[in-house]
Amino acid sequence: MLEIFKVWYNRYFSDPQAVILLVLLVVGFTIVLTMGDMLAPVLASLVIAYLLESIVQKMKHMGARRRNAVILVWLVFVAFLIFLVFGMLPLLSAQVAQFIPEVTAYWQNAQVYLATLPEKYSFISAEQIQAISTDLGQLISTAGKNILNSVSLASITTGVITIIVYMILLPLLVFFFLKDKWKIINWFGAFLPNNLTLATQVWVEMDKQLGNYIRGKFWEILIVGVVTYIVFALFGLKYSILLAVLVGLSVIIPYIGATVVTLPVAAVAFFQWGLSAEFYWLVIAYLIVQALDGNLLVPWLFSNVVNVHPIAIIISILVFGGLWGFWGVFFAIPLATLVNALLNAWPRTIDRDKPAEAAVAAE
Repeated sequence: MLEIFKVWYNRYFSDPQAVILLVLLVVGFTIVLTMGDMLAPVLASLVIAYLLESIVQKMKHMGARRRNAVILVWLVFVAFLIFLVFGMLPLLSAQVAQFIPEVTAYWQNAQVYLATLPEKYSFISAEQIQAISTDLGQLISTAGKNILNSVSLASITTGVITIIVYMILLPLLVFFFLKDKWKIINWFGAFLPNNLTLATQVWVEMDKQLGNYIRGKFWEILIVGVVTYIVFALFGLKYSILLAVLVGLSVIIPYIGATVVTLPVAAVAFFQWGLSAEFYWLVIAYLIVQALDGNLLVPWLFSNVVNVHPIAIIISILVFGGLWGFWGVFFAIPLATLVNALLNAWPRTIDRDKPAEAAVAAE
């Protein structure tokens, strides 16, 4: 057993570069896991600054000085943040406040509709409908209690304070991350070894993939949300803004998000119009938007991102989402790409890809 471990260690950790990379990864993950909540504004600011840096670089290539580009990009970001907080947030809050009281009416209508199913379909019994109604009623009751508990005075006060803190800290941190980018990088670099060839190789690949992914995902959320809102508004669907935001955010979770968010969209449309022509046309229009997103928008936005197998994506969502919640889900694909980059760059004494390549060629 000891000999097997020794062979494994010599294969993967005989290179000092691999040890340095492993230490950097362990330190980074430890900081995020243990202090992620405390450093949430800093981490969010890093992500935003990373997004805005590409715009600053493009303005520099066009002849602008970095200082002027940073100031202009930062002012646009602050204006966008103010629009979100004072423009979009009140509208969303108003629609949520309108939607919650109507849930009871929707449930009553659903019970009436379920009661008619045994008469229409002989293979459905009244006992089955009663069991379904009881289970759904308990689920809705539990969800309602959780919502009421979450909107207590203490939670509202905490939420308001959190928004105020983010409104103050985010712009400041983003500005200094952009303005003093090289000072910060050089300060951290002073604590690292001089020879970081392997870590640099992994970072170069991740920098390209991560930047493309974050920018692409931002534009996908924005485009899908806006187009969905236009479609819902044209049909006169209730809670168009709220549902459009949910549809836009659903693209964060590949394969699963679009399926889950379809349920509230279909439910609101059904209770508003019933099984009428408006209902079917809205569902068709919504499915067209989803099809265009999956078959046209995603390939265009993510053409430069390395494809990751669906199984790897789902596992990444489960693992990183469980560790870091929303941000873990958002960065599931980049983190899966990071793991792939590490595996590709890690020193190995045996080329273990040849048997797999031979098997693929044989097929």
